[in-house]
Amino acid sequence: QVHLVESGGGLVQAGGSLRLSCAASGGIFSFYRVGWFRQDPGKEREFVAAISRDGGNTYYTDSVKGRFIISRDNAKSTAYLEVNSAKPEDTAVYFCAADPIGFDSSLEFSDWGQGTQVTVSS
Repeated sequence: QVHLVESGGGLVQAGGSLRLSCAASGGIFSFYRVGWFRQDPGKEREFVAAISRDGGNTYYTDSVKGRFIISRDNAKSTAYLEVNSAKPEDTAVYFCAADPIGFDSSLEFSDWGQGTQVTVSS
């Protein structure tokens, strides 16, 4: 099991950018595929983006394609989610997740961080 800690959330104006980080410990990070999810109060948690173990494959939900970029640095055991052209509807708690098994495109993850709040003001 890998321990995940998100950081980088905060308040951003619509159209602005910020970068979320997900630092992993307790496991061999390169063995894990990583995903980012978000949840607004009163709503279901939704998939945002995922990245394969070597970073070669990425996946996005339609609403963030062309605006968000997921990446990872296995040497630093850290994954990132770059939020660009932020919209008020991107406001949510963002969670990173990791799993050592499963296909790159799987949305099932075993290990989860505690989340970081992103608020986009209009």
